[in-house]
Amino acid sequence: MDIKGSVALVTGSNRGLGRHFVAQLLSRGASKVYATARNPQAVDIPGAHVLPLDITDEQSVAAAAELASDVTLLVNNAGISTLQNLITGDPAKIRLEMETHFFGTLNVIRAFAPILKASGGDAGGGAIVNMLSALSFFSYDGANAYAAAKAAAWSLTNGVRVELADQRTLVTAVHAGSIDTDMMAGFDIPKHDPAVVVQTILNAIEENRLEVLIDDDSSRAKAAVAQDPSVFYPQTVIS
Repeated sequence: MDIKGSVALVTGSNRGLGRHFVAQLLSRGASKVYATARNPQAVDIPGAHVLPLDITDEQSVAAAAELASDVTLLVNNAGISTLQNLITGDPAKIRLEMETHFFGTLNVIRAFAPILKASGGDAGGGAIVNMLSALSFFSYDGANAYAAAKAAAWSLTNGVRVELADQRTLVTAVHAGSIDTDMMAGFDIPKHDPAVVVQTILNAIEENRLEVLIDDDSSRAKAAVAQDPSVFYPQTVIS
């Protein structure tokens, strides 16, 4: 996948990682970058082609796909965090997490997969980047709805990668711990520089990598999936 000359679309471009994706794609020579958001007035990145897009609304996704029919690189960045647990949390907010991270991401991929196939030519069917999380691999008391939705999105990513292999579409999963964005503003913990995170991701895309583990937290969490749950969750052991 070559960033230079590509036509990219980034969801959730109005802040955080999305803004960095758009800016860096432009600086690296993308011929066009569609910057999308539910509120397009909030996107103010020079050189970007701004489009309205609510990934949980199939009509909104279809309209964006019709306008951006030349996309070769899709970045699924839009997301939310409602800080809900599964047993005691607000069911509506838990559903919103799944509607956004799983069904919303799937809506966008389904709409743009044929476009990627058509625009790729002999070089292949473009690329899809799914922004996931270290929480794709483990549960966290206080944000279990987010973890469940990201785990579902991880499985989704593996599934669409298999389904799109014949059209030679690169599907890359990105897992990261804490990044210094608005979503993590209320947490007093070490955080990654979002500009560095995006640079790492774009480098990985140009190397055709299927998975990017941004930090040690993500690597350790993924390794723990193969262990007995008692190792990662000692508080759950009943004696």
